[in-house]
Amino acid sequence: MKKIGFFSALILPALLVLGVYLGGAFQWLIHGFVFVLVPLMDYLIQKDTHNVPAKEVSEVTKERFYRLITFIWVYVQLAVLVWGFYVVATYSFTLLEWIAFTSGVALVTGGIGITVAHELGHRAEKIEQFYAKVLLMTVCYMHFFIEHNRGHHARVATPEDPATSRKDESFYAFWWRSVTEGYLSAWHLEAERLAKKGLSKWSHQNQMIWFQLFPIFFAGLSFGIFSLLLERLVWEVPVFFFTQSVLAFTLLELVNYLEHYGMERKKLSNGGYEKVTPIHSWNASQLVSNFLLFQLQRHSDHHAYAYKRYQVLDHHDQSPQLPAGYSAMIILACFPPLWFAVMNPRLEKWKKVQLAESVQ
Repeated sequence: MKKIGFFSALILPALLVLGVYLGGAFQWLIHGFVFVLVPLMDYLIQKDTHNVPAKEVSEVTKERFYRLITFIWVYVQLAVLVWGFYVVATYSFTLLEWIAFTSGVALVTGGIGITVAHELGHRAEKIEQFYAKVLLMTVCYMHFFIEHNRGHHARVATPEDPATSRKDESFYAFWWRSVTEGYLSAWHLEAERLAKKGLSKWSHQNQMIWFQLFPIFFAGLSFGIFSLLLERLVWEVPVFFFTQSVLAFTLLELVNYLEHYGMERKKLSNGGYEKVTPIHSWNASQLVSNFLLFQLQRHSDHHAYAYKRYQVLDHHDQSPQLPAGYSAMIILACFPPLWFAVMNPRLEKWKKVQLAESVQ
């Protein structure tokens, strides 16, 4: 039954398409599902704290079914985006309808698409890395492939990590810091990689150069094709593409914000930090949202064991636990006073427990 649950991500594009063709208030169907129905189901349905038995992990890891779902999603997302170009180029939307549609597409490309790209980007297989880059190209955030794997995972829960939110830092302050510093960090990491090979950072082997060009080329090609087909300059296509991209990676940064809020690793006498363990990221084991997000909410286990595929990630009781799934917590993060009121006491309580355990 759990296998079928991972197909629930396909509900989002289905609701997006249905909303457009029904029109009116139905265009908000996908938003209602993500931010109302999913949190409600998360609240009503028992949490999933079941882990794959150790003796079955190897077998479940190798099952092709779980990879197939992520591969299918790549083509679904590309189809949704091309269809989105057609819609904005041919429909007469009011401003509110355009906002509903563009943000709805971002829930698909950012909410699910970047989650899948995150999963695939951690894999060693070339085809999975390629698919990860394709998905990130569709949201203009290809540098995430470098910064997340080589930067964030090494520096998580430290002041050096742009993607770790600080205690009492609002999401809006975090967004600017994470987006700008993460981007610059990716350039630095890529320059370091090339320097070790004796190459200039302006070498054609610099992935960051290509990562800037691919989204622009994709947008330009789409603009050209639709302009030819409709016999006019379809300016709506690039405006829509870049707007949904910003909204999509904003969703990613919201997730980053709540996954690592206030987390700190101890600094050691040698200047380094203690090893990353399951206590250094917030965890959430709400069943429904974990299906939608390919168990991304078991984030504490992912950071402790990044090589593990999503289907075998574990729940850890000792990990700090979010009070709700990501859908609800994202809404909360948009209102800093409410976020601080809910999360700061939990953070301080968790820190006291960790301090008491370390003394023992």
